[in-house]
Amino acid sequence: MPRLPKLEYDRGTLTLHPPPRGKDWLDFATWDDRIEKFRIPAYHYRSLVKTLNQAPTEFIDASQTFTPLDLQASFSLTPYLHQTEALTAWKQGNRQGVVVLPTAAGKTYLAQLAIESTPRSTLILVPTLDLMHQWYEQLTKAFPGAEVGLLGGGSRDRTPILVATYHSAAIHAETLGNQYALQIFDECHHLPSDFFRVIAEYSLAPYRLGLTATPERSDGKDKDLDWLIGKIVYDQTPDNLSGTALAEFQSIQIPVELTELEQKAYEQAIATRNQFLRDQHISLGSLQGWQYFVSASCRSPEGRRAMLAHRQAKDISAGTTGKLRTLSELIQKHYPDKILIFTNDNATVYRISQDFLIPALTHQTPVKERHRILESFRHGKYHILVTSHVLNEGVDVPAAKVAIILSGTGSSREYIQRLGRILRKGNSPNKLAILYELVAKNTNEEYTSERRRSPLQRQSKPTRVLPRTEIGNRAAEAKKPWGEKPEEEL
Repeated sequence: MPRLPKLEYDRGTLTLHPPPRGKDWLDFATWDDRIEKFRIPAYHYRSLVKTLNQAPTEFIDASQTFTPLDLQASFSLTPYLHQTEALTAWKQGNRQGVVVLPTAAGKTYLAQLAIESTPRSTLILVPTLDLMHQWYEQLTKAFPGAEVGLLGGGSRDRTPILVATYHSAAIHAETLGNQYALQIFDECHHLPSDFFRVIAEYSLAPYRLGLTATPERSDGKDKDLDWLIGKIVYDQTPDNLSGTALAEFQSIQIPVELTELEQKAYEQAIATRNQFLRDQHISLGSLQGWQYFVSASCRSPEGRRAMLAHRQAKDISAGTTGKLRTLSELIQKHYPDKILIFTNDNATVYRISQDFLIPALTHQTPVKERHRILESFRHGKYHILVTSHVLNEGVDVPAAKVAIILSGTGSSREYIQRLGRILRKGNSPNKLAILYELVAKNTNEEYTSERRRSPLQRQSKPTRVLPRTEIGNRAAEAKKPWGEKPEEEL
């Protein structure tokens, strides 16, 4: 009796031998002379199995390591409409795809609903250790009795539900790839990087869920999410959820004038930089252009002067005295409301911290001190915090109602993350949240501000521009060769 074709997992790939009947499966396979078997990338597992079943072809499956879960969910919250819609859209997408929801819209709870409706061994990927511990705590509460483990920060568990950092999972991708039927990628815009993408490439997981507020990447690799996880199946903006799942908010842009001396110094610095860019035929309108500028600035004294001038111009527009004066007025207007102040550099953070006696948080802040400051902010001992980038992502920030952006990058992700810090309803669900954006007039900050806000404007109301004088006043298959049909399969 002839042997059945056998699919086997081999350190991030699949091997198939002896070859099955038909030819369609050859679209996924290449012949490996070293082992005299056909080899298939692991992420093609679901499509390959579907093709073999359509033949139909009998074969020995490679999914025997997938563990069914007996989950007793203990959810204390009723899903919002957008969470139910997102879950349904993901199921209709054959349980593969990316859900785009703003910060504070309940992506973690959506993931718990996905785990409950797809009770299979699950790997959750997160970008930071803080998030890893937050997910662990929430999953142990949502699924009491379930084996939940950690991979990262010194932990090396192998449990049916595993929360791992992207970095640790990438290191162990070859051994994790055949263990988990469901992969959930929190902040999935990190996945397409050259180091992290192996987590998805080496995995057999037939079910994949990506969660992010902004899938776009400056290097364009966000398009790879279409095959690493699946296409976007659901997308919501902060404006669409304002007043329901999120606090109602208003975005106010305040133009700030440079002083005469600041304007003169800014224009001289920009002229020095632009002359070098013209001489080198470099345009800063793209990431590649910026990389050319950085590379060219290291090769000559003129290049170094141009880079220093570029930094000087940014420092002038970011820390103009007009912004600090406006900041003082905004603090007086909103105190004692909880206020978060964001800048693009640590120097300005420390300057504001010293001048206004406000606790500062940067990447240099020790972990224990950061925890103490955030707890004091949560309980009302501190009403104001100033930070650069450390609170953008991966930190559980207590609810605040006012955010003030003194400076930032052109990244829409950063802007949405900062906005999300004031969108939790918190203890004052009916109070309007306000995001102030201070922009230096007649500088590149005006273009930077427009660029970071443009993705939000696809479905959003326009940002209000406040004059200086008004400051005070987002059909499933029936046969599932990787296990029994998940509950609630559509």
